Amino acid sequence: MNALFDLRGKSAIVTGAGRGIGRSIAIGIAQAGADVTLCSRTETELASLAAEIERFGRRALVVPCDVTKAEEVQHVIDMTKNEFGRIDILINNAGITKKTPAEDYELEDWNRIIAVNLTGVFLFAQYAGREMIKQGGGRIINISSVASQTAVTGSVAYCASKGGVNMITKVLAVEWAKYGVQVNGIAPSYFETPLVKQIKDTREGFAEQIAARTPLGRMGHPDELVGAAVFLASDASSYISGETIFVDGGWVAVGL
Repeated sequence: MNALFDLRGKSAIVTGAGRGIGRSIAIGIAQAGADVTLCSRTETELASLAAEIERFGRRALVVPCDVTKAEEVQHVIDMTKNEFGRIDILINNAGITKKTPAEDYELEDWNRIIAVNLTGVFLFAQYAGREMIKQGGGRIINISSVASQTAVTGSVAYCASKGGVNMITKVLAVEWAKYGVQVNGIAPSYFETPLVKQIKDTREGFAEQIAARTPLGRMGHPDELVGAAVFLASDASSYISGETIFVDGGWVAVGL
């Protein structure tokens, strides 16, 4: 392995690790050498993922967690430190959405999406960041979305939350640079995940519409985000902070 991308000796936390993007990234950074703490609300999904990671010869720690609850976030931090000794990488991936016209959006749905997608990102970044500051460095990677920069109809809460993620990324990168903590983001477009499958199952022609809108002519596969994650977690990105990389098949670049 190229030493620039080598994560051996590193420990990572991945939220929303049970499926989709989080699962692929957890496997990818383990293959690059990192030991991984796996978090989500569904423990059964994490157990099978941990077994897969351990087959690579890496350690995997399963800690169920609701990212909106500060005490559970702190528990993940404590368990990771106890198991691996330090926290080098945080992948802030947990997220939800609901498609509803803005005029009909229920406050309960708005609050839940903001709590998971935005407050949860901040809590994990803050709690992990405190440890990284103490140890003299670390990498935080926040999973954003093309919806942070382009409007997605029926997704006002999701778009607002992901726009906020981009700004959390910038602010923390600036504040924590002096401590050796680098904070960056990855913004996918539509990827073949369980979250997107929910939309596909309820909107006829949705997949075809996305393919037609995307210059590369298809949705992405979660494994296609691994390269960006390993890059940002590794020494290959040693002079990058405060950036959000759009992995989107050309989605944001589209004009008239």
